[in-house]
Formats: sequence, structure tokens, C-alpha cells
Amino acid sequence: MGKPSGRRIVVAVVAVLAVAAAAAVVLRVLGPAEVETVARGAYPAAPTPPVGVIGRLPVAPLVVDGRLRVYAGARQVYADQPVSGKHRVTPFWSYRRWPAKLVGVLAEGTTVVSRWSDGKLVALDARTGRVAWRADGPAPGAVPKPRRTYAATVWDPAGLHVTRAADGRTVLVAAGPGAVGGYALTDGRRLWRAEVGRGCRADVGTTAAGELVGVDSCAGPAAVEFRDAATGAVRTRWRPPDAPGQLVVTPVGCRDGRSACRGLRTSGRGDETGRGWLVGAGEPVAAPALDGPDAELDGERAVGTAGGVVTGRSARTGEELWRRADLGPVRILAVEPGRVHLLTQGRDLVTLDPVTGAERSRFAMDIGRDGTGWQPGRAYAADGYVAVERLRERARPDDDDQGWFLMAEPVLLAAT
Repeated sequence: MGKPSGRRIVVAVVAVLAVAAAAAVVLRVLGPAEVETVARGAYPAAPTPPVGVIGRLPVAPLVVDGRLRVYAGARQVYADQPVSGKHRVTPFWSYRRWPAKLVGVLAEGTTVVSRWSDGKLVALDARTGRVAWRADGPAPGAVPKPRRTYAATVWDPAGLHVTRAADGRTVLVAAGPGAVGGYALTDGRRLWRAEVGRGCRADVGTTAAGELVGVDSCAGPAAVEFRDAATGAVRTRWRPPDAPGQLVVTPVGCRDGRSACRGLRTSGRGDETGRGWLVGAGEPVAAPALDGPDAELDGERAVGTAGGVVTGRSARTGEELWRRADLGPVRILAVEPGRVHLLTQGRDLVTLDPVTGAERSRFAMDIGRDGTGWQPGRAYAADGYVAVERLRERARPDDDDQGWFLMAEPVLLAAT
């Protein structure tokens, strides 16, 4: 057989190169990947915006360090600035992963932690958008598909919490079906990992005293489990007096999402009342002022809105500290340290000092010609900023996003 001609050699080489190029494209498109787009500008200063509605946004913002707004997407976490901007603008930085999906985001100081569907934990430096560390966490299990604002992803991340341990370290806790782990927030080092029951245990959040709270029914009647967030050791198992068989535990008085909480409310499934408790060292202490769903906690002060009257009470004793009967029916939108944010029937946002009941600010939650014909959805507050989803007045939980949200930019952001 003769030697192949030069033309045949060229054709063969071209074919090989084409196959290699196609393989590279397939690998690039279908293979695991991450894209880190860091900030090109300087870290912005914290602004002091005038009190009132700042603007409207298509997605829910997480306020970070009083300087940035961080958002979530299906496979992306990204930031824009200034925090007081009227609209969402070109990202200050962005981080993408594929094919994993983003399931949760939280921020502590200048660290933004993202949790992904494959269990990976990725921390970003908010000042630059650079990856600070990566860690393997427990798989999060099935997470409900978020609505288009991704409010649940950034304001209430499933199974992702922070707290400060007794030795001063800030600990990140990630929980999933069958496992839970603690990580040093500074560098992502895993501090501990514990295997837990599947289908018989649910995490609740973390306390301000450095504990992870869960409800465990794996070995008997449902009990509240308090686990040291720094070591993973179970400190206390506690069951409320006269607790129902199906115990529901809701954290209250949390600094962010379900992190660093100072209280709990226990109830039975389908029970809308519940009993309030303060949590700290040892077993929870009864807090009668937190009984019922219309009360929230700031430190050891409970603010309630029953009967169209806003009251501030000692959470431990129920003693009334102040009373406001001039606001009419209101709803507590959000609480942050030193501020309780209320929404009136006329859609005014009223911010009170929880210590004295004094009014810090009041203005209409309206912008342009949007009007006030809406009902509030999820809400969030941090650093004096308040964000709230606006839903259609007749929206039902089974509506699609178009029928659920008021408009394409349903989130209002305000400064109080």
C-alpha cells in the first residue's frame, strides 16, 4: 500500500482538530465551571440616603456592610452599588457556577457565603468579589424553587446560618438531610460534622448564645435540640411543657434570617397561637409577651400589634413598657436591632424605637405612580434599610409569578 498523499494528511489533521475543538466546546458548555468576575472599581463608601423610598428592584437585595446590594440568580450571586441606587445597575462583581444551582446566600461583615445544590460552600470577599474560600458542606436536599425575586434565597437561606461562639469566633453552620457541619467563617475550615437522622429532624436556626437549634423526633417525642455551634456537641434536649406531638418551632428576634436568634415560639401543627420563649444559656425561659403570632422580639423587648394597638413589653414578665394607639391596624414587616418596622393599612412605613415606642420615621411606601393597591409579601431589614415584595391584592399562593407579583419590579427599597 502506498504512502498517503499530502492532501489526505491535511484532511486527517483537520478532522482531528475539528473533533478536538468540538470536544473542547462540549466540555466548556457541559462540564463543571465557575466564572469569577471581580470588582474593577474601589469599594464604595457607606452613603447616608434621605429617609423615604429609594427605588424599586426586580429582585430582592441583601444589604452588605451598608455599602452593597447582593442578589441571587439561578446559578449566580452578584452585587451592585451604591446601596442607595434607585435601580439595579451593572454588577460591581459577580460569581457563577455551573451546573450547580444557587440555593442560599448570607452575609456577615464583608463575607458573602453562597450555598449550592451540590453542597459546595463558596465565600466571597464583598469588597472585591474574589473567592475567599471553598468548602464541601452537607448536600442541601430538595429546596423549593424560588420565585423570580429570589427573596427566599437571600433573606431566608435554607439550612445556612451564622452565630458567634463563646470564644468569639464566628461560625457558619450548614445543615441538610442526614448531616450538619460547622465551619470557621474566616477561612472555611471545617470545625465538626455530625450525622443526624433523615426525615425525623429539622434545623431551626442559630441562637445569639452560639448554639444550633433543631427539632428532633428520631428517638421519641419531638424535642428541641441545642447543639454547640463551635464543637457540634449536643448541650441540651428540651421539650416544652404540654408540647404537642407534632412540634413546630419558629425562631424570633433573629439578627438576620434565622441566625443569632434570641427567642423561639413553639406550637402544634396548624396552631396559629404558640408560646414564646427566650433562649440563652441553659433551657429556654418562658416569655409570655411573645405568645401569639403578632409579636416580635428586639433583645428582651417584645413588640406586639394585637387589637390595632402597638405595645412594647418586657418579654420575660409581660410588663407593658409603652403603648401606641394612634397608628390603627398595622403589620410588623421586619425587626432589626434598635428598629421595628410597621406597615399601616394605608401602606405607610412606620419605624419605631422598640425601647420607647418613639417614632423614628414615617412615609408612604409608594414611588412614582405605582400606588398603594398591593399586599406585602416577604420583607427584610438591615442597616436601616427596608425591602418588601409587593404582591397583587388578590394574589394566591398557587398563582404563577405574573399573577403573584404586582409588576416587573415588585421590590421596594426604603431608608428609615
